[in-house]
Amino acid sequence: MSIVRPRLNDFHNIPITQEEVDFAIPFIDEDIPLYVDPFLLWKSPSMQDNSLHLLITNSFNHLGHLVNKGMEKEAIDLLIRASECDEAGLGNSKTKAGKRIGEKLAVNVLSQFKSIPQINKNGFTHFEEIQLLVDNFSKDRVSDIACNFIQSFLVDFTIEQSEKYGIPIEKVKLQNIYNSKTNSFGEEETHLPINPSTKSPILLIPKRWLKHMPWLNSDDYFNNYYISKIHKEGNDFPDKIKLLDFNRHNYDIVQAYTAIKEKQLENCKNDPLFTQIPVTSAKRKISTITKLPSGKSDNADRKYEDNTCQLMASLLYPHLDFASEQSRTDSGVLIRDLIFYNNTSTNFLKEIYNDYGSKQIVFELKNVHEVNRDHIFQLNRYLNDQFGRFGIIVTRNPPQKKVFKNTIDLWSGQRRCILILDDSDLKMMTQVFISKQRDPIEVIKKKYVEFIRACPS
Repeated sequence: MSIVRPRLNDFHNIPITQEEVDFAIPFIDEDIPLYVDPFLLWKSPSMQDNSLHLLITNSFNHLGHLVNKGMEKEAIDLLIRASECDEAGLGNSKTKAGKRIGEKLAVNVLSQFKSIPQINKNGFTHFEEIQLLVDNFSKDRVSDIACNFIQSFLVDFTIEQSEKYGIPIEKVKLQNIYNSKTNSFGEEETHLPINPSTKSPILLIPKRWLKHMPWLNSDDYFNNYYISKIHKEGNDFPDKIKLLDFNRHNYDIVQAYTAIKEKQLENCKNDPLFTQIPVTSAKRKISTITKLPSGKSDNADRKYEDNTCQLMASLLYPHLDFASEQSRTDSGVLIRDLIFYNNTSTNFLKEIYNDYGSKQIVFELKNVHEVNRDHIFQLNRYLNDQFGRFGIIVTRNPPQKKVFKNTIDLWSGQRRCILILDDSDLKMMTQVFISKQRDPIEVIKKKYVEFIRACPS
C-alpha cells in the first residue's frame, strides 16, 4: 500500500509517534529538514553528549595539527571524507544523496588553522565558527561533519533504538567510520535499518541534538551582534565576502560573539519536528474560520483551508502526526486535503486501522454552505486508493438528513466510513485543546460512535 510521505516505521507497520521516540523518524524518500547542532551537545547536562562534543572538536582540530605538521594532503582528504553523511538523512535533499565538499573549499577551511593565530595555537572550541570565516560552509556541513566524527556512537544508538521498537536491521558495510584513536576513517560491518527504496543504511539521530539553524550562525552574528556592537554608524554594511574577511582578521570579535552565545546557553533548545500552535493562535484561527463566509468570494475558500490546516495539525498532535497537505482534482474541482499518519496511538485509532485499513487518515476541506452527495462520492472515490476506507469531510454546517443517510448507505453497502465535521465540532475541539482537560481527537471519536450507532446492526 503506497502512502504519502512514507516514513521508515510506516513501511514496516510499526505504530510509533514522533512524540514518544528519542530519535527523528526518517522519511523514506526525503531528508529530515533539521541539522545536528554541536552546541546542543556542548550545553547538554549529559556527560555522554559532552564527551561526544569533545570528540568532534578534537577530531576537527586534529586536521589543524596535520596542516601545521606539513601534512596538508592528509588533512584535505579527511575533511572531504567527513563533509557528507548520507546515512543521517538530515537536510533539504529530495534525493537522499548529498555531495562532499571540493578540494578548494577544504583548502580554504584548513587555511584558517594557519592564518588565524588564536586557532593556530589553541584550535577551535566550537568548530561551527567556520561558518563565520569561510564562504559556502553552511549548517549542513557542520551537521554532517559532526555526524561523521561520532558515527560509531550513532551506530550503537541506532541498533539500540531499532531493537527497542522492532525496526528490522540488516548486515551492512559502512565506508566512513571514524576511529578517534588513529584519527582515520575506515570500513566496518555492522547491522542497521535499510532504506527500502535505496537499500542504503540508515542512522537514527537523537531528537535532542536537532535544530533548523545552529546556535552559532552567520545571520545571528550579523543581525544580533555585528550591527549593534561592531558596525560604525554612517559606514556601508559589508557584503558577505567582506564580512567573512573582516571576521578572519578580527577573530577576537568572533570569539566575543561565541562567549556571549555560551552565556545564553539556556535559550539554546532543540527544534521539535512539529510544533503545536499556541493557545492564542488556536483562538484566533477558530474565530477567523467561523467568521468566514462559505464559498469562494474574497478568497474565502483559501483562507478557510489555510486556517483549518494549521489548526487541525495542532489539535490532533501528538495522536496523529501530520504528513502533508495536498491538492487534487476531481472532475475539474480542486480539492484540498490534509493527510495524517495513523500511528494507532489510541484504541479509537487502532479500531480505524483494523476495521478500515487506514494507514493514513485523509481530511477533505470543504468551505461550502451545504455538503451534498457529490462531495461524499468525491471522497469515497479517493478512498479506493491508499487511504483505506475511512475519511473525514471538514465543512461549515451539519449535513442534511438525506446526506447523512448517504454516508450510512455507504457503510451498509461497502463498509466505508465518512464522517462530517462542521464548525461546531472544530469549536469544540479547540475548546478542549485550550482547556487541556481532554484530547481534541475525542471529539472525532464521539462523532464516530454516533455514526456507528446510526448504522444498521
